[in-house]
Amino acid sequence: MRPLTIDLHRLEYALDNRDTSEHYLDLETGEIRAVFPGEAAPGSKDKYDVQPNRYLLIEPLELSQLLAMREAFLFTQHHPLAHTVLADALAGRRPLRTFDYKLEDFPEVRQAWLDYQAVQLREYAITWLHEHDLEPARA
Repeated sequence: MRPLTIDLHRLEYALDNRDTSEHYLDLETGEIRAVFPGEAAPGSKDKYDVQPNRYLLIEPLELSQLLAMREAFLFTQHHPLAHTVLADALAGRRPLRTFDYKLEDFPEVRQAWLDYQAVQLREYAITWLHEHDLEPARA
């Protein structure tokens, strides 16, 4: 595996990305770049010193993975009302948005979710790096 200094928080954000931007990992510098609709992918406009394999697209997690993460979180919660409300949110229309909205009614559960999500996204990020034969450099 090749060590690379990577901002793991940005990688986690890119994996959890739900907007229209795409994220690329620069395999030379470890920088993660956001590309918005209408913008060219990094390196696509290079005229000299073209390096086609320098940038690696970071595919965000699929909806099924994001839902599974939230469902697994619910099994860690013992607040009966929050569990019911959040499970209903995941079963309804726009499950991610509704889940996040309903969390606002339960501040302690919301904080527990944020803590849980941080751990899960870190695991996804490390797994993603290993799948691409990369590892974060030790600080």
